[in-house]
Amino acid sequence: MTTILGLAGSLRRASYNAGLLRAVQAIAPQGVTLEIGQIRDVPLYDADAEAAGGIPPAVAALTDQLARADGLLLVSPEYNSGIPGVMKNVLDWMSRGPGQALFQGKPVAVIGASPGHFGTTHAQSHWLPVLRSLNTRPWFEGRLAVSKAGGLFDDEGNLTDPETRGKLSGFVAGFAASLTPKPAAP
Repeated sequence: MTTILGLAGSLRRASYNAGLLRAVQAIAPQGVTLEIGQIRDVPLYDADAEAAGGIPPAVAALTDQLARADGLLLVSPEYNSGIPGVMKNVLDWMSRGPGQALFQGKPVAVIGASPGHFGTTHAQSHWLPVLRSLNTRPWFEGRLAVSKAGGLFDDEGNLTDPETRGKLSGFVAGFAASLTPKPAAP
């Protein structure tokens, strides 16, 4: 069984990115489980708070999920042509203390949805220095930046567009296949 931890980087109730992540969970290939991590209760990073109280429970839960996962899927919105602060804050917390080693060599894929014409291409590029600093192993074999998301999701933030669902299915299958150990050559 392959396990992927998915994090959606928006707190909005009907978030396109949370909807994209739920769609991944629904279409994951057989043998692949997507665990959705919850970021809502992660406080703003504060080194004084960390020194006084350690790692907050919401962060500890996410790092436990990351430790069990074979890969990490970041479903990132794009705000002002960059990465969302709330999502960056989550990774900043997760990389503290023992969590730092969990990112080393971890396969990571980044996708996202935006109402704009270019999807989340800028944010996906802006994630690269962060992923490099964490010593992750970014997956570059596929790319999915959903544009004009307002017409592809319903009022609850659920993906309704079959073409986007098909592209998402192919992306997830490719990422999941990259996480599966390859059999040794005879």
